Amino acid sequence: MNLGLAGRAALVGASSKGIGKACAFGFAREGTNVTICARHEDELAQVAQEIRDETGVEVLAVPTDLTNPDQIKRLVQQHMDRFGRIDVLVTNNGGPPASRFVNTTTDQWQLGLDMSLWNVIRLCSEVVPHMQRQHDGRIVNLVSVSAREPIDGLILSNVARAGVLGLAKTMANELAHDGIRINNVCPGSTLTPRMATLSAGLAQQRGATPTDVIADWEANIPLGRMGKPDEIANVVVFLASDAASFVTGTTIVVDGGQTRAVF
Repeated sequence: MNLGLAGRAALVGASSKGIGKACAFGFAREGTNVTICARHEDELAQVAQEIRDETGVEVLAVPTDLTNPDQIKRLVQQHMDRFGRIDVLVTNNGGPPASRFVNTTTDQWQLGLDMSLWNVIRLCSEVVPHMQRQHDGRIVNLVSVSAREPIDGLILSNVARAGVLGLAKTMANELAHDGIRINNVCPGSTLTPRMATLSAGLAQQRGATPTDVIADWEANIPLGRMGKPDEIANVVVFLASDAASFVTGTTIVVDGGQTRAVF
């Protein structure tokens, strides 16, 4: 299937590892030029070269802290300076630490919102005007199943991620006439470095081991295993493609059947 992504330009958040990295590779394999970003310059440069070597597309690597508004502005401006247009934005960032309401401080609340909600708002605020001028654009937010079915011990993620769904649905309705489509992908348990951090945090809360936590997760997944980053990226790339031209304002859960809700 021709996804219509060759020669376009995509910006993928937090793309030096995990699902973000898989998404950057996914677009590059379709012939899309990509801007990647992450906080650690060395890791980012290595991933950029890996993408170039495998796919031959143009890759711009911009070290960025996605909780910093000024760095987000710089990121988008450097993308536009290099490519002149932005066809796809994938919002993504590392999630906040595990915590419960009674022991979550005001500073932790602010960090959680900066990491998982405000970065989406700020990226979209910088990118949408460019997409409006093009009268074309696709935004895919990488969220989490916690936005649909709250996860015990992850109150910061549960609250912030749910906000992204409301933001995306509202934006999709408001911006459809500008040719901009906005959708969400909610990954379930996926084999990424983030899972190691989360399992360690939850293990401490529960008096268990990270291995026990991961085993519990897998026991609750009907497909019997955790997902792979490429399996999430495939859905993201599809939603950003011409093949999904009539899909906007929706949320797709990619979790091996883990979420029990019907909708």
